[in-house]
Amino acid sequence: MRFYSGFGFWNEKKLFEEYLEEGDFNVAGFSYGAQKALIDAMHTNKRVDKLQLLSPAFFPKNPKFAKLQINTFKKDKENYIKNFLENVKYPTDINIDIYLDEPELYQLEEMFEFNWGLIEYAKQKNIIIEVYIGEKDKIIDVENAVRFFKNYAKVYFIKDAGHLL
Repeated sequence: MRFYSGFGFWNEKKLFEEYLEEGDFNVAGFSYGAQKALIDAMHTNKRVDKLQLLSPAFFPKNPKFAKLQINTFKKDKENYIKNFLENVKYPTDINIDIYLDEPELYQLEEMFEFNWGLIEYAKQKNIIIEVYIGEKDKIIDVENAVRFFKNYAKVYFIKDAGHLL
């Protein structure tokens, strides 16, 4: 399995073991990493049977919101990351320190510019797509994400779970 990490994370695959299906032909990603996993599945010459998107960083196109997030990150990166991580952990108090990595501005920009319409091509390639979304996720727009992804994937809506599922 190829796994892609989320924004500000590294090697957090262990957090999602109960959802991930290991296999040579599976690709998975968490949050920002879900975007990277989709790109991989679309552009690889290798066989892909299953694409697993864990709390995909799904943001409806909203230039004002994206600009606010990017400007806040630029002005006070430390505080932005602190607030971001609190929202990622909600509603748990799990210690995620060992999974943290230094996020970069270009990654945040990529997250807000991503075109999720690419998922249509994965569906056309007959890739099995699974999406996992937590009911209490404070990072993404849960309602719109569920509505969007149910057109392309089997969506698992996890009660009482946040971004970390």
